[in-house]
Amino acid sequence: MSLTINSLFSTVLPNLVGAAADEKATNPILSFLPLVLIFAAMYFLLLRPQRKRQKETANLQTSIAEGDEVVLNSGIYGWVSAVEDDWLWIEIAEKVEVRVAKGSVARKVSASSKPAE
Repeated sequence: MSLTINSLFSTVLPNLVGAAADEKATNPILSFLPLVLIFAAMYFLLLRPQRKRQKETANLQTSIAEGDEVVLNSGIYGWVSAVEDDWLWIEIAEKVEVRVAKGSVARKVSASSKPAE
């Protein structure tokens, strides 16, 4: 019986050592590949669209001028009657003006002048 155990160790043990040596011989760059792919996916799915929206919002805020019709984030429509540094005066009804932050503008409706009253 001891002879079969010795023959078993003599045939199986070198195969196990050889398999372990093959695993260590793999390229270490391939082990980082999943992390690189995850980062690339996050960049294209999350970071890039967010930066694009930030640029569009900044361009909108700098392009607002007096007479533009805008929609605020709250859903209020109005005409820009004055532009200050970080504030806008929005006329939401006849002789009713509110002061709002430029960041509260969701979009421009039109760039035409306010209709005659």
